[in-house]
Amino acid sequence: MQRKSFSTMQCPIARGLERVGEWWSILILRDAFRGMTRFDEFSDSLGVAPGILTKRLTALTEAGLLERRLYCEHPPRYEYVLTDRGRDFRPVLLAMFAWGNRHFPPDAQTAQIVRTETGEPVDPILVDPATGLRVDGPGYAVVTTRLPVPA
Repeated sequence: MQRKSFSTMQCPIARGLERVGEWWSILILRDAFRGMTRFDEFSDSLGVAPGILTKRLTALTEAGLLERRLYCEHPPRYEYVLTDRGRDFRPVLLAMFAWGNRHFPPDAQTAQIVRTETGEPVDPILVDPATGLRVDGPGYAVVTTRLPVPA
C-alpha cells in the first residue's frame, strides 16, 4: 500500500497542519490572540530567531490567517493582524491549552480559562449547536463525503 504524502492528504487535520503545524506558527497565533501585532512584540515574546519569525509570519499571511498591514511608511513597518480565518483558530488554541494544562501541567503556576463575569474556571468542549451535546460522545462520528464538482 502506497502512502500519500503529507501535502496531498485529503484529511482536514493534515490540511490544517500544513498551515499551522509548525510550533512557532501556533505560538505566533497564540500571541496574536493576546493582542500582539508587531514583529518586535512577537520576537520579544517568543525569543525566536528573526529569520524563522519572518518565515512563519509570511507563511501565516500566505495561508490567510494573518493580514500584513503597513503602519509606518518611513521606514516601512508592518503589523500582523488576525483575519477571520485566523480568528476561527481560537477554539483550536483553547482546546490545546486545556489539553496541555490537564496532561502536562506546569510546575510553578497554572493558567486557566475563566468566565470573565464570574472568574469561574471553565473547560472548553466542542458541542453540537443544534442539540448542545458534546460531539466527542456517543451519536457522533467522522464520515467522509464527496463535495460537488463545480460546473
